[in-house]
Amino acid sequence: MCHLNKSIVGLSLTVGLFILAACSAPASQSNPPQSQLTTAVVNTEQLQYDDPFAYCAAVGTIDTPDEQYTGLKMPDSIVQAMIAQGIVSADAPEEFQQNAVWRCMNASVWVCHFGANLPCLEKADMSQVPTSEMEDFCKSNPTADSIPAAVTGRATIYEWKCNAGKPEVIRQVLQVDPQGYLADFWYEVTTQPIESVGAARIEF
Repeated sequence: MCHLNKSIVGLSLTVGLFILAACSAPASQSNPPQSQLTTAVVNTEQLQYDDPFAYCAAVGTIDTPDEQYTGLKMPDSIVQAMIAQGIVSADAPEEFQQNAVWRCMNASVWVCHFGANLPCLEKADMSQVPTSEMEDFCKSNPTADSIPAAVTGRATIYEWKCNAGKPEVIRQVLQVDPQGYLADFWYEVTTQPIESVGAARIEF
């Protein structure tokens, strides 16, 4: 009987320790060390940039500058880079020089000057399915050698024609960059001296 009582006491102590450990575990998990809390707060902080070149070097690739960029919409550093690389003329009016848009790709600044109504803000249209506008045009011009951009849209990468009253792709005439924009209209710009740079496009 004495041995039985000892066994019962031992079993009770074991069960009690197990319950105590189970109850205390959630408390330790819900209260991480202060050092972990401090690290989490620090990681949420973001640096801000008013220089587009430093900004792109930091963010890598982004279609539209976010809240980390605090500079001008079209900073003079980009305008001067476009002039240096022959994208716009130094003699052009300031309003014309600034008629451009920029973004970040591969940690570099890329710029597109609207010029003669270029589709800088549009992603490339890679569809080979004719639109209703193309179909209507070809019904009226069944043998047209070319469908004008006003009908096809300026973002299409193909040259189109009408064949027996139906729209048809002739060939691909524009390239697409890794972010889906028309590579032919976008230039990488730098802050290097004019004699060491040229207007750089994406090569395929």
